[in-house]
Amino acid sequence: MLIRQLIAILCLLPLLAMAADPAVYSHPKKGAVKGADVVAYYSLEPGAKAVIGSDKFSHTWNGAEWKFANAENLEKFAADPEAYAPQYGGYCAFAVSHNFTKPVNPNKWKIVDGKLYLNLNGTAYRKWQADQDAAIKRGNSNWPTALKTCEKHDNCQS
Repeated sequence: MLIRQLIAILCLLPLLAMAADPAVYSHPKKGAVKGADVVAYYSLEPGAKAVIGSDKFSHTWNGAEWKFANAENLEKFAADPEAYAPQYGGYCAFAVSHNFTKPVNPNKWKIVDGKLYLNLNGTAYRKWQADQDAAIKRGNSNWPTALKTCEKHDNCQS
């Protein structure tokens, strides 16, 4: 009896694993952060539009393809991806602060204490910013378990 239960559990594990989002939000054709150059954010004025990277300057890290506007930004990222990668795997910071995931609009961003946060849209960005410190604390507490709650919202990315 116990052996049959163990076999059943082992057979179900791959299905359970598929019910979670990947560690990094990645658009199927554009790549991580919908192709935005994550290094470029650190030189932009607040509120500026994201700089879109090029296929010519791409780098695979943490299961996703990251694109950059130039070789210098690619080299910076490759040397220290954790310094430039967005928080919460590039998923919407507002959503993660409420323990689920959503994709992002690369133009809805903010750098707080040297960390990049992205949001789904203007509404999510405004709500997240209005409660920023508490939202970041909640997001940090919810991450990465929020990756496993996508099926509750019928929005799994995988």
